[in-house]
Amino acid sequence: MAAPTGKMKLAVLTSGGDSAGMNAVVRAIVKIGILRGCETWIVREGYEGLVRGNTQAHAFHTDVPTVPSATKRAHGGVLTNLMENLRFGDGDLLRDGTGDHHHGRTLKGRYIVRVGWDDVRGWFAEGGTLIGTARSATFRTPEGRLSAAHNLIKEGIDALAVCGGDGSLTGADVFRAEWPSLVSQLLAQGKITEEQAHDHGHLKIVGLVGSIDNDMSMTDLTIGAPTALHRICEAIDNINSTAASHSRAFVLEVMGRHCGWLALLAGVSSGADFIFIPERPPETIPGRTWEDVMCDAIQRHRAAGKRKTIVIVAEGAHDADLQPIRAEHVKEVLSERLGLDTRVTTLGHTQRGGRPCAFDRILPTLQGEEAVKALLEATPDTPSYMIGVRENKITRVPLMEAVAMTRAVADAIAAKDFALAMSMRDPEFYQSLEGFFATSTLFTEKQLPHHRRMRVAIMHMGAPAGGMNAATRAAVRYCIKQGHHPLAVHNGFRGLLDDNIHELSWLGVDSWMSRGGSELGTNRTLPDVDLGAVAARFQEHNFHALLVIGGFEAFNALLILENGRQHYPAFHIPMAHLPATISNNVPMTEFSLGSDTSLNALVDACDSIKQSASASRNRVFVVETQGGKCGYLATMGALATGASIVYTPEEGMNLDTLRQDVKFLKIRYGLDAKGKSEGRLVIRNECSSTVYTTDVITKMFKEEGGDLFDSRSASLGHTLQGGIPSPMDRARAARLSLRCMAFLEEHHDALQKQVGKVKQAPPESAAVITIQKSVLEWVPVQEMVRHADMKNRRGKTAWWKEIKDLAEALVGRPELL
Repeated sequence: MAAPTGKMKLAVLTSGGDSAGMNAVVRAIVKIGILRGCETWIVREGYEGLVRGNTQAHAFHTDVPTVPSATKRAHGGVLTNLMENLRFGDGDLLRDGTGDHHHGRTLKGRYIVRVGWDDVRGWFAEGGTLIGTARSATFRTPEGRLSAAHNLIKEGIDALAVCGGDGSLTGADVFRAEWPSLVSQLLAQGKITEEQAHDHGHLKIVGLVGSIDNDMSMTDLTIGAPTALHRICEAIDNINSTAASHSRAFVLEVMGRHCGWLALLAGVSSGADFIFIPERPPETIPGRTWEDVMCDAIQRHRAAGKRKTIVIVAEGAHDADLQPIRAEHVKEVLSERLGLDTRVTTLGHTQRGGRPCAFDRILPTLQGEEAVKALLEATPDTPSYMIGVRENKITRVPLMEAVAMTRAVADAIAAKDFALAMSMRDPEFYQSLEGFFATSTLFTEKQLPHHRRMRVAIMHMGAPAGGMNAATRAAVRYCIKQGHHPLAVHNGFRGLLDDNIHELSWLGVDSWMSRGGSELGTNRTLPDVDLGAVAARFQEHNFHALLVIGGFEAFNALLILENGRQHYPAFHIPMAHLPATISNNVPMTEFSLGSDTSLNALVDACDSIKQSASASRNRVFVVETQGGKCGYLATMGALATGASIVYTPEEGMNLDTLRQDVKFLKIRYGLDAKGKSEGRLVIRNECSSTVYTTDVITKMFKEEGGDLFDSRSASLGHTLQGGIPSPMDRARAARLSLRCMAFLEEHHDALQKQVGKVKQAPPESAAVITIQKSVLEWVPVQEMVRHADMKNRRGKTAWWKEIKDLAEALVGRPELL
């Protein structure tokens, strides 16, 4: 029996199907738990591990530090909870999958295992779940839950974090509800003492959703879904080339039994021709089947000149009568009715596997931090919480409310109430579906009357960013559907002055979804290079609206044009700015197109660099990133890669900082188990300091490291602009671009209603679309100026500043210095 310590003992388990990001959850909960003064445990094999418990005694094994005196130097010699929980020796067994080995150190007979800080290091770069998962029939029985309660009480554990799907989270809530009766039964049977019954009268529960289907209500994203979307889009991008080469059709089956999120977002991100999802079967009319509807849509695409056809089928897809729609049947229809050479590809479990993408490292880490807070604040009167996310805000919602709504969606589908099912999905789901129809359908008739149609100028500005082309494609397709004229302005304002303008076509932008960079060309020239000539071009081409896709320069250009309205009537048109920059430095918005693509490029590079550094055991790599004078990319990259140190322009660098950094690295390497040091990363934004350059820092670390650690540098440069845009950037590009078009239409209609020949566009008609916490907000460009640091080309406040503190906390810097 475990002796009471006064500390909260928390355990974390993963249950149900595995998903990328589960290891990041475990790592975050263990590390944050230790930082908050807890003892941390993992449960192997999900609920089955709870039932089996421990039949063997704990065998803690603390490796000797590389430099024994480092323990006295850490935190000035004051013993902290991190030092008390540095490692217990089972981390390598879990990570290497050797826990059930028959010889030597083993985890056999131990399913509830205490873990320390170093036992979970590097876990978030691994796919699946290193602590195992299993579907436990025993836990579903009262006897099984009684055994689970006994096993937790024996170890003194009274807080449990569960990462899994709705079934796993329901099991956790049932367990909590039954807990008092289970404790009473154990006491009556003499299995626990009165003192244990008193000390463990309340079980604290928190749920985190691990599901690649993204099928949980009351949260925008589930852990593992972004990585699964990456796998699907990678497959479709590869298939596209062979499909176009042979003019073939491909039918892809993806996961999603009760939720079509993967199929929908893959359809949007890859530019598919048709999708089938459970929530919205193809709409039919009497006398016409879904086969007729699909064939008509694809036939129009082929008649327009498309050489390839992509159809995506969710595994739970069905028609309006709930009859399953199978990929093989779709293939037969395309082959027999349209004569297309058609192939079927079932992606299966490849969607679950592989390294987590950047977002599936960051999101679980932030949610893990919130989960520990929820456990520490839990009382018998508070509900069990599920940790979710809305746009960019980590949320807590009552767990069973989320589960009930999730099941209500499945019930609505079963009752053929598809409108109700759609209403219970998050707003982004509905917007994405409407966006898919708007951009994938080739309409035979224009949707707007002549007097409401516009000539829309579309321009890219600043540096290239992933998603620029996807946003342009969505805008062009929408324009053509409505009857507008989409006019491409090549090479920014320089191209406008050179009259480098042409109208884009529906087919011409078909393959732009997966193209990186900028197909229109881009530069940093602002309109005030010759504002009068710019106005003349606006008037000559009779622009009715302007969509600018770009970074800080685009915001600046919009400001110049809005200010120019007092002199030039041609600028009295609606103008929208869609932020797109890898630096993510546009004021007031928390995400810009391209930042996710860049972050993934950074993570991929750092994973490779860290592997090289770890092979050398004691090497520190100083990695230089782009980002201008905004530290977003460096900071989020540090969180996603576990970098030991991060330098940003906002905080700068000085000798005192560097002295502390050297001290931290020496202590950290000194505490590593002898012969088991890991490679470490230092991420430096390119503009952190003009004096303490990457080369200077690298040489200093090399000199000061002595026998403890070596140092090398790597400058990632323009590779961070990425190649193929990430699916998240593509999907967000399409959604935000369509919102921009609706904004332009709304203000154009308002201008048309003004009396008189001279139109006066109000200030709010020149605005930037922003993501702020959990909502999308339009911010007039004049208001944006008040929040902008124009000199340093970034916002005055950095919403991610606390994330830098978290990144440093997760490597132990505050606890060791």
